Amino acid sequence: MSHDLRICFVGDSFTAGVGDETALGYVGRITAAAWHRGVATTAYNLGVRRDTSAEIRRRAEAEVLARLLAASGDTHAVVFCFGANDVTFEDGMPRVPLEATLDNAAALLGWSAARWTTLMLGPPPALHDAAHDTRTAALSPELAAVAHAVQVPFLPLHGPLSAQAAWRHGAARGDGIHPDAAGYAAMAALIEAWAPWRVLTGGG
Repeated sequence: MSHDLRICFVGDSFTAGVGDETALGYVGRITAAAWHRGVATTAYNLGVRRDTSAEIRRRAEAEVLARLLAASGDTHAVVFCFGANDVTFEDGMPRVPLEATLDNAAALLGWSAARWTTLMLGPPPALHDAAHDTRTAALSPELAAVAHAVQVPFLPLHGPLSAQAAWRHGAARGDGIHPDAAGYAAMAALIEAWAPWRVLTGGG
């Protein structure tokens, strides 16, 4: 093994792997692939169902520091994935207004990037609801711009996953939002092919 890598995956139900009957989600799959490349990887899954960027902002610092601060000598990283819940409508308005979402993203990414290698995954599609999905699609480039401003690599997932039959069919078979194992495998494959992730995990 070349080095020890500790990664916090901070996000919502997609990070938690909701809907995956194998209980691996994307986090388990890309962590296993890193091990296969010879990188001893500890993955901390900090995904919480229904969490918005505001809720993640409130908890991220304490949760990440508890896992990375004492781990001297290892390589540390944080991977964020959020936004889908921000654009969910409740009482006729989004749970988090766009301006607040972008402010939360800037605070989270800036705080993390000042300390560790930080990556961001764009929100996946919300194929159960066309209006929600349109809002998710519109949010992705806005989040990408925030990430770019603080020099955090950003991987758009909405477009590629919308085109993936495995994601569409998996979500349709489940609750309409979360995919099954095949859908998460498709998400993991996109991350595995992404240069910043490969560099971090020994495949670049």
